[in-house]
Amino acid sequence: MEKKLPILCPSCDSELKVQSLHCDACGTNINGMYSLPLLLKLDAKEQEFIVAFVQSSGSLKVMAQKLNLSYPTVRNMLDDLIGKIEHIQKEML
Repeated sequence: MEKKLPILCPSCDSELKVQSLHCDACGTNINGMYSLPLLLKLDAKEQEFIVAFVQSSGSLKVMAQKLNLSYPTVRNMLDDLIGKIEHIQKEML
């Protein structure tokens, strides 16, 4: 089973930050307080949607066919995702 990177605190639902990174190849450790990149702040389904969208060359028609949904439904999903990304970007400022 693949472990998933948590993005929210399990106790209070606040955003988590990265404090440490480690290189297995050379043993280098990096410590500090870093924010997660924007795309990692999205949930797994939203990330999967973005990957599928890119793999579909940005075609909502192809996405609708792949997801077996109507074009307007997929358009609404994309609009919701755009809204969430804009909200996250405002919070990052």
